[in-house]
Amino acid sequence: MQLCCTFIFLIMGLFERFKKEKTEKDVTNMKVTDLDKGFIFEYDLKTWIVEEVYKYDWGDEFFSYEYKVSCENETKFLSVEEDDEVELIMSEKATIRKIHEDLPELLAAENAPKKLSFDGKEYFLEEESPGYFSNQTKDKDNWVEFICWDYISEDEKHVISVEQWGENEFEASTGIVLKEIDISNIIPAES
Repeated sequence: MQLCCTFIFLIMGLFERFKKEKTEKDVTNMKVTDLDKGFIFEYDLKTWIVEEVYKYDWGDEFFSYEYKVSCENETKFLSVEEDDEVELIMSEKATIRKIHEDLPELLAAENAPKKLSFDGKEYFLEEESPGYFSNQTKDKDNWVEFICWDYISEDEKHVISVEQWGENEFEASTGIVLKEIDISNIIPAES
C-alpha cells in the first residue's frame, strides 16, 4: 500500500513540475509577441524599455497590442499585430494639422481623404477601423471606443495613423514598418 501511495505522489509531483515548466516562458528565446511592461529590447542600435502596454479590440476576437517604449529622452510606440504573420510598426506622435490642415474637420464629417501628402511622400488610405482601447498597465477593465484611419506609403514602409476619440478629439502618429528581426535581445522584466 505504501509503495502505491509513493508512486502516486511521485507521478503527481512530475505532473505538477511538467505543468509549471509548460507555463513558464523561455527567457532565452523571447519574441516581440512576448513583450510586457518592464521588458527591454534592442532596436536601431539602442536599448528600449516598455513603459506601458495598450490593448486594442477590433471585434470578432481580434486583438492587437501597442507598447509605449522609451530610450534615453525618446518616446515611441511599438504596434504589434499578429494575424497570418506578425506586423510591427514603430511610430511617434505627430501634429495632425501638419499632416493635413483640414484633416480633423474632414474626418469629423466622415469624409476621410483617400490620399495624403506628408513629408515628401504620398500615403493612401488602407483602412478605417472602429475599435476599443484599454491601457493594460493602468486599468485593464476600462475600454474606450475610438475610430482609426491607417494610411500607408506607396513603398509600404511608412504609415500615418489618425485616431478619433469622442466627437472632436483627434491624435496622429507617423511611423515605419519593421520586421521581427529589427527587434532583438528581448529581456523580460525583473521579478
